[in-house]
Amino acid sequence: MEPSARPLEIFAPFGEAFELTKKILFQPFDFPKWLAIGLGAWLATFFGGGFHYQGNNANWKTRYFNFNEQHSLHNLPPWVIPVAIIGTLFIFALVALFLWLNARGRFMFTDCIVRNRGAVAEPWREYRAEANSFFVFQLVIAFCAFLLFGGLAVALMVSWYWTKAVSSIVLFGALLLVWILLMILVSLVTRFMVPVMYRRRCGATEAFRVVWPLVMSHLGVFILFVLFNIVLYLAAMILSCLAGCLTCCIAALPYVGTVVLLPVVMTLFAFPLCFIRQFGDDYDVWAVVRPVEPLPPTIPPVQDNSPPL
Repeated sequence: MEPSARPLEIFAPFGEAFELTKKILFQPFDFPKWLAIGLGAWLATFFGGGFHYQGNNANWKTRYFNFNEQHSLHNLPPWVIPVAIIGTLFIFALVALFLWLNARGRFMFTDCIVRNRGAVAEPWREYRAEANSFFVFQLVIAFCAFLLFGGLAVALMVSWYWTKAVSSIVLFGALLLVWILLMILVSLVTRFMVPVMYRRRCGATEAFRVVWPLVMSHLGVFILFVLFNIVLYLAAMILSCLAGCLTCCIAALPYVGTVVLLPVVMTLFAFPLCFIRQFGDDYDVWAVVRPVEPLPPTIPPVQDNSPPL
């Protein structure tokens, strides 16, 4: 379905997401519902952070550069290679597990926003097929990107290590820039694949075939969407740091921080849902539910699941 004749907006969908967050979380305020939605939000967004590790390899550098020892696999202890292989496989398995939980969480969180409920088990079961398809798609994309750009990056770094050629550093910088741009594009497409899969109950491949031409045909407005998102995420990072300071780093704990900052997390997650619904009913996740009360046209319909009097 073609998008409506009205011009595509950037700020209006954000305003809709903000109003929707207020309605779901505060009208009325329900703490158990808040915690249940927070679980889906945590699973859906924990890959938005990162794993940081700072190692101290000064001794390794001193040993090899001061004594000019020849690098060779024969000089390594015999246990290093098996440990490295097992450790690499463990890391890959851990990343796969996190990707799977993240895929399930995205559909859980989307369902909580669309249906205005704090459900965990029901959306976990109902959207199992779509979430698993999205997980496989993410895993394939991550594996291909790792093989392609990881291999090229390692080759360039090894070339610089042995030849000290400046061209290797320049090529590595260009490769890094291409990597960043590609990750932004992939992240943009996968961001909108979830609402399409939720709306159409389709697999990841079909959703990709729908979202990719949509992004390419409206590239300008999607670039504005990305730029505005960068500003929003910078503001969210500032709020996260303030929350960590005010709570004595309690907000930095897994899940706890998501619960504390749930209004911010939900607004940022609902923004793409409100943005893509401008392209027609086929992209409107709220089309799967029937509103039971009249709402202003700028606010997406949500289901009222409060118990009858």
